[in-house]
Amino acid sequence: MKPKETMLNIPLIKKLSCDEIGDDHMATSPDTPMREDAFALDDEIKIELIRKHFFEIMHILGLDLTDDSLKGTPERVARMYVNEIFSGLNPANKPVIRLFDNKYKYNQMIVEKNITFYSCCEHHFVPFFGKAQVAYISSGKVIGLSKLNRLVQYYAKRPQVQERLTMQIGNELKKSLKTEDVAVVMEAKHLCVASRGVKDTASTTITSFYSGKFEDDKFKSEFLEHIK
Repeated sequence: MKPKETMLNIPLIKKLSCDEIGDDHMATSPDTPMREDAFALDDEIKIELIRKHFFEIMHILGLDLTDDSLKGTPERVARMYVNEIFSGLNPANKPVIRLFDNKYKYNQMIVEKNITFYSCCEHHFVPFFGKAQVAYISSGKVIGLSKLNRLVQYYAKRPQVQERLTMQIGNELKKSLKTEDVAVVMEAKHLCVASRGVKDTASTTITSFYSGKFEDDKFKSEFLEHIK
């Protein structure tokens, strides 16, 4: 069975070999690379197009798509991509942050530990996952603690590199909380390292973001003591 021609009209990009690209996990920008027309298609159209293309990928690999276990996979993958693991690409899914007056005048750091996140390596489209530790010092406003978790998970739900993910969370916390005093530490296991390439199943990657008072050794040490 010959797969249907369903390729999108995408500008041709110079093809680089894997040797030229390598396995370097460097972010090109603190912003996720997005086309200007990224949201010209609604979600249902995206799901249908991804379903067709993933069907073709499975067909090329030689899988029997009439098998009961496989025939629903293209649809499942398409819906998972759009509605779940890449839902953070769509700004419509960004959590609404409501600020409250810090009426109790709490002026010490607020730390949220062990926020679980799952993301996807943009170089190989395999998962990386781990824990985020975030802290801030109120400049007069506070937010509900669950919103810290939701912001972490929102930025994790897109193709990412860990360095960019850490910076996006830190910068968004500064903007949303209207404070410069923010800290983020993330530790993750990357399946592109564990399941392919070097196949190192023991290593983890740690990235950090410090701003405002957290650039001072006193505050940084207190934060690291809280999260160790």
